[in-house]
Amino acid sequence: IIFIGALLLMLPIANRSGKNLGFVNCLLTATSATCVTGLVAADTWSQWTLFGQLVILAMIQIGGLGFITIGVFVSIILRRRVSLKARGLMQESMNTLQIGGIVKLVRQLLFGTLIFEGIGALLLAIRFAGDFGVGKGLYYGVFHSISAFCNGGFDLMGVREPGSSMTYYAGDPFVNLTLIFLIMIGGIGFLVWDDLLKNKWHFRRYRLHTKIVLSMSAVLLFGGALMFFVLESDGILAGEPVGKQILVSLFQSATTRTAGFNTADTAALRDSSKLWMAMLMFTGGNPGSTAGGIKTTTLAVLLIYLRSTLRRTKGAEIFGRRLEEDVVKRAAAILTLSLLLDLFGTLILTAVEQLPLADVLFEVVSALGTVGISVGITGSLKTVSKLILMLLM
Repeated sequence: IIFIGALLLMLPIANRSGKNLGFVNCLLTATSATCVTGLVAADTWSQWTLFGQLVILAMIQIGGLGFITIGVFVSIILRRRVSLKARGLMQESMNTLQIGGIVKLVRQLLFGTLIFEGIGALLLAIRFAGDFGVGKGLYYGVFHSISAFCNGGFDLMGVREPGSSMTYYAGDPFVNLTLIFLIMIGGIGFLVWDDLLKNKWHFRRYRLHTKIVLSMSAVLLFGGALMFFVLESDGILAGEPVGKQILVSLFQSATTRTAGFNTADTAALRDSSKLWMAMLMFTGGNPGSTAGGIKTTTLAVLLIYLRSTLRRTKGAEIFGRRLEEDVVKRAAAILTLSLLLDLFGTLILTAVEQLPLADVLFEVVSALGTVGISVGITGSLKTVSKLILMLLM
């Protein structure tokens, strides 16, 4: 998918100037789109024609849902039997506990995706139509709805200023809340969708997985926003209306959950804010969703086990359930591997590039967590550094 996407982006029809960015930069863009990251070598609107943008959008949609899901969906449409192997792959990719009912879950996933992306596209189109006209407003609504739901981070706001992302809408509650809604719904996990659909508002009936996901998502969203507000209160937020400060803080907290948009100038943030955002990016979203990172459930398991160790109690428990030791081991392995990849990626890039450590670390964490928020250095990196970022994605 990445290779085909890169070749399509090299075509003259995909580039506004008729000249492509070169294979490495096209490969970086295709990797970023398929891995729903958002790190780019050039501004999406300024570089790519409508054809190029649609190629990127297709890769975002495939990457967001997962090519296994797309494959199963095609089998359903063609009325072919879904093999046991394919069901097993779906079970693993969607983090379900049983293989039974997996085809039904795929149908729900695709129907839900269509509904949420459709609602998001309509809401955004209403706002964008006033700025760009009806036709372009509708297209922008669809593009940004899919990009937000799939946590892709690609935007077309370069039409205003290259690399501006959503900064022009920093004080717009309608655009901000719509995008936050899409980001959170896409990143909450398809298994949680199924649980909510079955048990509605009955929290006690939810699976342990769902309870942990909903709790951690709420804590990270509002806790992350509060911390950003405090760190930047006399920084980039200084002098802004209180309502805008709250919106910017809330959006930055939501988008670090691997969405990739930004309403604040990331390069102008304090190092403390960059570090805080890197921590949120490292955590990411939830299992079986469009989001990346080590996942909220991994962090929850480790925190629960840490509490148990400090209290010197036997076994780790949450919501009246005891976690299996194997789960804790897997969580520790994921954390260790991710930390090592981030550290070695940062080490290599700082050795190759003459850039501040904070900026390099931010970009590396953004790549590994498939977030896509950037301090604006990706496009100027050397080839070897871009290849490292691709591998991390």
